Amino acid sequence: MALTGRAALLAALGSLPVAIVAPSWTGVLAVDVPLSLAILCDYALAAPVRTLHFTRSGDTSVRLGEAATVELTVTNPSRRPLRAHLRDAWPPSSWSSEAEQSSSRHEFVVAAGERRRLTTVLRPSRRGDRQPERVTVRSFGPLGLAARQGDHRVPWAVRVLPPFTSRKHLPSRLARLRELDGRTSVLTRGEGTEFDSLRAYVPGDDTRSIDWRATARQTGVAVRTWRPERDRHILVVLDTGRTSAGRVGDVPRLDAAMDAAMLLAALATRAGDRVNLLAYDRRVRARVQHKATGGDLLSAFAGALAPLEPELVETDARGLSATALASAPRRSLLVLLTSLDAAPVEEGLLPVLPQLTRRHTVLVASVADPQVEAMAQARGTVDATYEAAAGTQTQAQRRRTADQLRRHGVTVVDAPPSELAPALADAYLALKAAGRL
Repeated sequence: MALTGRAALLAALGSLPVAIVAPSWTGVLAVDVPLSLAILCDYALAAPVRTLHFTRSGDTSVRLGEAATVELTVTNPSRRPLRAHLRDAWPPSSWSSEAEQSSSRHEFVVAAGERRRLTTVLRPSRRGDRQPERVTVRSFGPLGLAARQGDHRVPWAVRVLPPFTSRKHLPSRLARLRELDGRTSVLTRGEGTEFDSLRAYVPGDDTRSIDWRATARQTGVAVRTWRPERDRHILVVLDTGRTSAGRVGDVPRLDAAMDAAMLLAALATRAGDRVNLLAYDRRVRARVQHKATGGDLLSAFAGALAPLEPELVETDARGLSATALASAPRRSLLVLLTSLDAAPVEEGLLPVLPQLTRRHTVLVASVADPQVEAMAQARGTVDATYEAAAGTQTQAQRRRTADQLRRHGVTVVDAPPSELAPALADAYLALKAAGRL
């Protein structure tokens, strides 16, 4: 039983005259006994809570930063009307602010034998799976003096997907891809190594593209168009070890790497290539095998990446290399999203790199910290000078590490979180244009 503020107010108002006029046990009983009887009757007339039926419906997935709607249907099978307050409890990270949590509290009335649908709006602040806790219902009597209270478990799950903020860069990269395919009206030779088709000569075309045999069979000059290779294999490897847990600004390194991986997957799929995903630290954390194209592949990527969190362990480079080689039996573009810190690369990646470059084209992408560049530019005070020295030393170490990787034939992309995804896409297009996939 739960007493309401109305019952406490009536008890206070009844006790005040007794205390002033005739303070005695008789006066107290004269007030409390009728009030207690009214509370018991009110409690007895309240609709039972244990017999209520609950079902859920609504969104099962949402991108980080967007709103998800979950509907809770309450069925009242009793013969009494249900006057209730309800709290649909979810983890605190299901909302971005405390003010938004008010959407989980509802006041409603359900007639006997009827049902009512309640809507809770979630706006999660973190990736991963969100599951509700308990549904707490407080059923009030007709007088509003007492209430029955009970909890119910109504399972549901909302998967919070990565936001994919780099989607805005996709149209410009697709336009560049169409240029490589020779499908746009430009006066340059279509880049690539696979013959595509013949078309009429346009002033400004490369004369080396003229097909003299086809020209001899028709009245006009014909030129060959070329396109980059298709149906190539790409394996995106996410390093989920301790270095991916660091935050650059407000973005974890792992989240920035996820965003870049999704843009690359969207672009490569449009280019006709096959894209697989592997997340690894000391064991496989997530894996996506190419079984779909377009939006289906992106959905698979987003679903696999949503619950992924960094592990505070040192990445096993040998295990990562062996797993990557087993996952890519054919020659592939191996995209490794990891750190360029000197120690993990020199002690972990460099010893196993020859095994990877012998069979695959390797591209290493890393999240750079723009604060380090700001530190390197600082001047004016003693503290700023020390910061500039530390920033310059860090930049020099990253450049040396990148140069070591390039000497092994690795393409290196080192960019801040907001620029990593488009920079990785540009590097992929450059390799495709050069015929190195």
